[in-house]
Amino acid sequence: MNILDKIVADKRREVELKKSLIPVSQLMQSVLMERKTLSLAQRLRNSKSGIIAEHKRRSPSKSIINNSLNVQDVAKGYEQASVCGMSVLTDGKYFGGSLDDLLIARASSNIPLLRKEFIIDEYQILEAKAYGADVILLIAAMLSRSEIKILSETAKALRLEVLLEVHNEEELGKSIMPSLDMLGVNNRNLKTFDVSLEVSKELSSKIPDDFVKVSESGISSVDAIKELRPYGYQGFLIGENFMKTDNPGKHAAEFIKILES
Repeated sequence: MNILDKIVADKRREVELKKSLIPVSQLMQSVLMERKTLSLAQRLRNSKSGIIAEHKRRSPSKSIINNSLNVQDVAKGYEQASVCGMSVLTDGKYFGGSLDDLLIARASSNIPLLRKEFIIDEYQILEAKAYGADVILLIAAMLSRSEIKILSETAKALRLEVLLEVHNEEELGKSIMPSLDMLGVNNRNLKTFDVSLEVSKELSSKIPDDFVKVSESGISSVDAIKELRPYGYQGFLIGENFMKTDNPGKHAAEFIKILES
């Protein structure tokens, strides 16, 4: 059983428990349900940097990254750094995140927010909208084609954008459909945790141009981004690189300044 299978099993139990505690009718009453969402895809298309900066306390591969920062400061810092969007980890067990992190990031900033979560149920998409997300993440490795279709169409009906993440050609093949906005290539092998930018390079030509191409994981330098740009990537998700510092916003600003110079 790899880490993803374990996470999915835990997530199914978690979602069932949440449904029994907070009914859909309660989520639908959130004032944020009426909020006009911000387009991350559009910002990435028009941006010189393409940076999506992440708030992440810990991860299964790196354990603790940074537990001492508050989300409000990180969100404000990222907005001041002019990132295109912010990814907020909401998984508690493996990443130390929560939906409250998303809510605080929304209250503290006016940038597109991606709910980074292991989404297996339409209920989680309603949660994302109710807590202020603009974008949801779907992970092809843990979903069938029909699940991707149902979940992405649910997101579109709520005016949320969809970033779909793939790790290989097989996942990409089953995933391409009009209800996606962005296709993300994760450079990390989920079984070994090894990271290689070659994954993004190899898959780039197989992603139709209708989708914004995003490269994820292992992007810790300006050079890595410059290396991937010729392959058509317009978005770059950076997590640990900024989060392992004492001031992620400041480091993101410096990174973007070098990148755009």
